[in-house]
Amino acid sequence: MKSIKEKILQRIKKQKAGYAFSAKDFLDEFKRYEVDVALSTLAKEGVIRRIIPGIYDLVRQSELLGMNVAPDLYCVAEALARKFNWRIFPSGNTALNHLGLSTQIPAHIHFLTDGPSRTYDVEGMAMVFKHASQHELLFQHQESVLVVQALKALGKEHLNAKVITLLCRKYPTKLWKKISKDTSKSCGWIHDFIQIVSEQGENDIMRKIEAIDDEE
Repeated sequence: MKSIKEKILQRIKKQKAGYAFSAKDFLDEFKRYEVDVALSTLAKEGVIRRIIPGIYDLVRQSELLGMNVAPDLYCVAEALARKFNWRIFPSGNTALNHLGLSTQIPAHIHFLTDGPSRTYDVEGMAMVFKHASQHELLFQHQESVLVVQALKALGKEHLNAKVITLLCRKYPTKLWKKISKDTSKSCGWIHDFIQIVSEQGENDIMRKIEAIDDEE
């Protein structure tokens, strides 16, 4: 019969690469003191590592570099959100990166949250959570928050056909229709642009993709 430590480790290994977690993630099956003992033991054995207080991930090694893989900051953010019952959404350059509108790796990662404003240091990388006003998060679809934040960060002056194409590739047309409806009360130029994206027909998208490919 498997021990609690073995059962918890099995659950961790079934998750996606980079998965980060806290004791709360296992309280549906085990008692708190059982989880605490298991995580403490796994950490001492070097199987999992403590990233920040209360948050862990599975130790993974890079065969190429021969060293531990750095924590996945998005997974760490998700673990914090689950632990504290926060809603979080990438904002600023983090939102641009998440939507593929920027290939630059942000120096810091930023999230809007309905929780308190906090900053965590993860191996020298700042992870910033900024408390958002209710109207900034008051959307039916989480994709709506992400798109609005990305467009704010990008700025009206940088909107063009390539941005339309990249956004069209990100979500299916049906979802863009929902995002357009969901963001109807957003800043005028932001909603106008989202509406343009939602109204692009498949042929229009393909023509834009071909035009961009030709330029490159």
